[in-house]
Amino acid sequence: MNQRKGEIMDGKSVFQRMYENKETSDALLADGFDEALLGFGKQFTYDVAVYDYDRCIEILKSRDGMSGEEAIDHFEFNVTGSWVGPNTPIFMNLIQPDPT
Repeated sequence: MNQRKGEIMDGKSVFQRMYENKETSDALLADGFDEALLGFGKQFTYDVAVYDYDRCIEILKSRDGMSGEEAIDHFEFNVTGSWVGPNTPIFMNLIQPDPT
């Protein structure tokens, strides 16, 4: 069985199920970045989707053939630069633990 992390038997991810089950019904999702979705959170009283910023950049580079600079420019202008209301997704820079 070739299941991806977070995927369940019917091919839907845990996040897709949560979204469909209205547990996070108002959160807006960013098209094309499902693999970078970390989960859902709250911003004040609003449900928001939370994405891994670096993974989004990697998706643009691998899927769309962009260079690193092109991917960042595109992402900053077209994705993180877009406000679509209080349920606009959050793009998070993960802090990596210090190896020492």
